[in-house]
Amino acid sequence: MPETRQRPIYLDCHATTPMDERVLAAMMPYFTEYFGNPASINHPYGWEAEAAVKQARESIANAIDATPEEIVWTSGATEANNLAIKGAAEAYFTKGRHIVTVATEHNAVLDPCRYLESLGFEVTILPVQSDGLLDLDDLEKALREDTILVSVMAANNEIGVLQSIESIGEICHDRGVLFHTDAAQAIGKIPLNVRSQNIDLMSLTAHKIYGPKGIGALYVRRRNPRVKLAPQQHGGGHERGLRSGTLCPPQIVGFAKAVELGISEMSEETQRLTQLRQRLWNKLSQLDGIYLNGHPERRLSGNLNISVEGVDGQALLLGLQPVVAVSSGSACTSAKIEPSHVLAALGRSETLAYASVRFGIGRFNTAEEIDLAAEQARSTIESLRRVTLLRPQA
Repeated sequence: MPETRQRPIYLDCHATTPMDERVLAAMMPYFTEYFGNPASINHPYGWEAEAAVKQARESIANAIDATPEEIVWTSGATEANNLAIKGAAEAYFTKGRHIVTVATEHNAVLDPCRYLESLGFEVTILPVQSDGLLDLDDLEKALREDTILVSVMAANNEIGVLQSIESIGEICHDRGVLFHTDAAQAIGKIPLNVRSQNIDLMSLTAHKIYGPKGIGALYVRRRNPRVKLAPQQHGGGHERGLRSGTLCPPQIVGFAKAVELGISEMSEETQRLTQLRQRLWNKLSQLDGIYLNGHPERRLSGNLNISVEGVDGQALLLGLQPVVAVSSGSACTSAKIEPSHVLAALGRSETLAYASVRFGIGRFNTAEEIDLAAEQARSTIESLRRVTLLRPQA
């Protein structure tokens, strides 16, 4: 019998998470027994599916202090971002054509903004401070009479930094500007409240919180103000005309269950992940030339992003690979051999931006795994530095 290769420790939970077995258990009946189309309103099969979707919509809404009518199902946060940004731009273009966002946003926000620039919109991309936080004075100065939308993510997917969402929303509302936040990395991990945080549009996804891939949602405020969006996908008028397409009850049920678990276990899990992250950082920071990327405290509890001086970035990842599964940044752009735009925005040199590692610690990781990961990282870094010192200089 061939020897079974042990899989590496998974520490890439900002890219995606393994599905929680409790989520899968909630989903399973809707693949087989309750398989109806929620739009089939003339028989019990459709009624059963519709009831499940309704319950899930209520669950997601309750989690963020919204109403069920304000939840629009999408295929994930990327689609939700596109619907929010392009939909608002099309709906409000007679009011203004200026949009404000931030240099450290996910490409699912930056790319739609660039697309809108090609249509004649003007986009202001604000810098961040060296810790990844947006200077609120910069935001206030950037707002104009023709500004229609501000988009700032709640929790950064690479460096885990938590922006001052409530204050940003307050600034936007005081100026009559819509506020959108990409909360793909935040839902189920930090408290979110669309009322108290002055959020008008919020993008969500399931697979970052131990739910299924392929399902997300967009929160769309219906009162004070009532937000208008132009649909970006047509054909059937589903989701009150905002997003046509047959709904998938198993995914929707799984999404709701994942959010429910995340919120019910948030306090305990935040404390546990913070301890594991600090355990990892304490071991790695004993080496010289290790730099923490992002604010040391205002970050997701499971996020540790570091840059390593004196090593090649790709060699570092390859050295970690047999023992630890990590990435250098966003999984959506990691195939591109170029430094992270997020780290560049923090002021990191190109060399340090290349030599970065994002550790995403999750629900199923243990202290023993953290110790193994730290030991592999330390030995890899030391080995690569020795090779660099021995290499003949040109």
